[in-house]
Amino acid sequence: MNKEQKQAVVAELTETFKNNDVVYLADTTGLSANATNAFRRALFNSGVSMRMAKNTLINIAMVNSGKDFGDLKNTLAGSTCVMVSEQMKAPAIAIKSFCDKGDLSILKGAWIDSSVFLGNGALKEIIKLKSKNELIGEIIGLLQSPARNVISALQGNAGQKIAGLVKAVADSKA
Repeated sequence: MNKEQKQAVVAELTETFKNNDVVYLADTTGLSANATNAFRRALFNSGVSMRMAKNTLINIAMVNSGKDFGDLKNTLAGSTCVMVSEQMKAPAIAIKSFCDKGDLSILKGAWIDSSVFLGNGALKEIIKLKSKNELIGEIIGLLQSPARNVISALQGNAGQKIAGLVKAVADSKA
């Protein structure tokens, strides 16, 4: 690979890192050609893009992106694939289902919204994470809950009891 090609790869990876909040690094060294193709297919079907690159080029692109990848940089050894996705859990689910079939360890690490997850052991933790939209939905549900409880209480038997108490208080003052 000549200097211009390396610069093009670094520029492409830098843009990838700048534009994505979900980055996974994996090692497919132990996979056969058929297994690698099956893995790529599983990632593609999950909406995950995968690209192989040299560790030094990935490291330069990480630095150039302006983001702090923390300990994820320490995983840059051996063969490395960079995976990105719009959905933070999609790569983790695809990797876990693929690894469970052959008892493999593929994931080097992941960087999700400034959080670093290292090793295949982090897959379960990543899969349990909730997206921003899921968290917002839960918060809205929690905020609506007290109002629903009051309304349902007023509509049910408790509402009749409250109305009776209010009437009794009003009659006693009269």
